[in-house]
Amino acid sequence: MPAEHAGRDRPLDLAGVGIGPFNLSLAALAARLRGLTTAFYERRAEFRWHPGLLIEGTTLQVPFLADLVTLADPTSPFSFLNYLRVRERLYPFYFAERLHTHRAEYDAYCRWVSGQLSGLHFGHQVEDVRWNAERGLFEADFTQLDGSGGAAALGRAHARHLVVGVGTEPYVPEPLRPLAESPTADVVHAADYLTHRERLAAAGHVTVIGAGQSGAEVFLDLLRARPAGAEGLHWLARTPAFAPMEYSKLGLEQFTPDYARYFHGLPGGVRDDLLPRQWQLYKGIDAGTIAAVHDELYRRTLGGGWPDAVLTPGVTVRTAGRLGSHRVELHLEHAAQGTRETLRTDAVVLATGYRERPLDGLLAPLEPLLRRDAAGRPRIDERHRLVLDPAVTGRIYVQNAERHTHGVGAPDLGLAAHRSAVILNDVTGAEPYPLPHRTAFTTFGLPQARRERPDEPAHGVPRAPDPGTVKA
Repeated sequence: MPAEHAGRDRPLDLAGVGIGPFNLSLAALAARLRGLTTAFYERRAEFRWHPGLLIEGTTLQVPFLADLVTLADPTSPFSFLNYLRVRERLYPFYFAERLHTHRAEYDAYCRWVSGQLSGLHFGHQVEDVRWNAERGLFEADFTQLDGSGGAAALGRAHARHLVVGVGTEPYVPEPLRPLAESPTADVVHAADYLTHRERLAAAGHVTVIGAGQSGAEVFLDLLRARPAGAEGLHWLARTPAFAPMEYSKLGLEQFTPDYARYFHGLPGGVRDDLLPRQWQLYKGIDAGTIAAVHDELYRRTLGGGWPDAVLTPGVTVRTAGRLGSHRVELHLEHAAQGTRETLRTDAVVLATGYRERPLDGLLAPLEPLLRRDAAGRPRIDERHRLVLDPAVTGRIYVQNAERHTHGVGAPDLGLAAHRSAVILNDVTGAEPYPLPHRTAFTTFGLPQARRERPDEPAHGVPRAPDPGTVKA
């Protein structure tokens, strides 16, 4: 008989699939709500946040207040400041005067929170979810994994509502996929950088592909590990420059709830056109990291000569292949010049970012009940709910799967607590976490009546006021 984490007469109020920072935020805020029953399931054995990129000295690109709970509940015992207090590190942090925490410290903080929440079930892989119309509940079938990742037991959870936070997965460009999957070619994604760091440091020539923060951090780490004059590094980028991340005060207001509401209210085609043009908001490089790269390169010119490091923006990899048993050959094209070149290298690190994990497999049994936009993507309402057939009385919320509907802030840690509060307020039908009416000085859009769109939810989702008319 399959085990059930909620009895037939006591279904969960909310079941979560995946335990990354966003569902961990939701679990932490939900833990303080009496009478709300929740459970979260994660296939990994424990919480880990980008372990392959916890390079020494690297920091978050958001301030420490963007922890799991503070921007929704500063009094929560699961805040980063309380973590420091419990660890007796509050005064050292105070005197350090740090706005941005180390990545390794953020990972440790999240693991500290996860260790205090009883409703988290690690080593549980949710296989699929269904809607039981007769009972008015979602059913989530899961496999409990043993220490080696094998199936130990099967189970089923019943819940009134679901929240899917399965996160993202490393993106490997099509020309490089065969090499990345080959055991003989040294082509690794930056997500696994630390696992391969020693071997990469020993390679004669290494190419880093990708001009975002991860690419800069990997390039800098490799540069610092190699002797002057024999660096053997090449850094390629598709973007027209190794550009800084947009970090101006008003620019950052595009990571506010106000902007997310404005973006959600735009027509779908306008949203799709806007997102790629905002690349410096989330694909740029922290100015401090750019300065550190330049400083390290400059230091290597003090004795005369130039470092053996080539930085080339504006290029794409057309094709790639193996050269001999271990070397890699990259066929490059420069977009502006229209020129082509071949680059031979011993190893490649793909700092090519992440893509949202597709929900189709997990939600396949619900396919007839899902509503999609013209591009075939799930329609998601303003409160982060998948738009379902009106006959479904339960709700499915998504976390970090709605960039196409909510904009660049969807994967940003700074909006985690706010989104969790929106979801919990909706689940409870109350307002346990009061939300601010206004979050930006910028007024996004003109104060005009919101137009109906074909992709608007059509079954009773209240429409938010236009951000231009929100009262302070």
